[in-house]
Amino acid sequence: MQTVEQALKLLRCFSERRPEFGLGELAKRAGFDKAKTRRYLLALIKHGLIEQNAGSKQYRLGAALLRLARVREACFPIEAVVTPILGELVAQCGETAHFSLMSGETLGNISVVESPKAHRITMEKGEVLPLHATASGLVYLAHSPEPFVAEILGQQLEAYTASTETVPRRVERKLAQIRKRGIARTADSYEEGVISYAVPIRGGQPCAVGAVAIAAPASRIDERTEAVITHQLRSAARRIEAAIGGGMEGYEPKVSSL
Repeated sequence: MQTVEQALKLLRCFSERRPEFGLGELAKRAGFDKAKTRRYLLALIKHGLIEQNAGSKQYRLGAALLRLARVREACFPIEAVVTPILGELVAQCGETAHFSLMSGETLGNISVVESPKAHRITMEKGEVLPLHATASGLVYLAHSPEPFVAEILGQQLEAYTASTETVPRRVERKLAQIRKRGIARTADSYEEGVISYAVPIRGGQPCAVGAVAIAAPASRIDERTEAVITHQLRSAARRIEAAIGGGMEGYEPKVSSL
């Protein structure tokens, strides 16, 4: 089982921003030596989950994942349901909206609709969101089981900017405030000059399964725009929860102590 988990860890290294890796780069990103990385890559290539670019000799995700993604979306079409709601949210707020779900041990973007403005926040589908440094991650943590929160805060928390909170007890205080307000707000925490807001998505489950969020340049946020964003976010969350209904088992946080 550990071998499978380590092989799958390689898949999580790829994103729209980094769609290809050389062997050495991928080994460094995953924290493996080159020999182990190559062994895992060969197993993934055999099943079509990874392929090698014939020209650059770099590795990228394989076509088998496209088939699996189509099967998944056909039986439970979350992205098709959520994206129109995000589009309306962008029209109402004028800023980039994104929807994320917990999958395994990571909170990742499932759908993104960017602002039409020239100066806007850009994000990518599949992007992994740090739980302690993003509005989506914090609102997810605030509505997660205590053992899961303790496990996350017990890890080394990375500082993405000078404003990223990495002291566990201070993060805990933030989570308590988020529970009271029902919404998370971060400024410069993951990226300088960006303010983000997020509310939890429960999908019929007692704890959060994901989040819907707005990200905007800090220069465009004032009291009026913040009031509009928070109101529209809460409305969008209710619509998303109604649209996806139940059937969200499997999106609860995975923690060894649970």
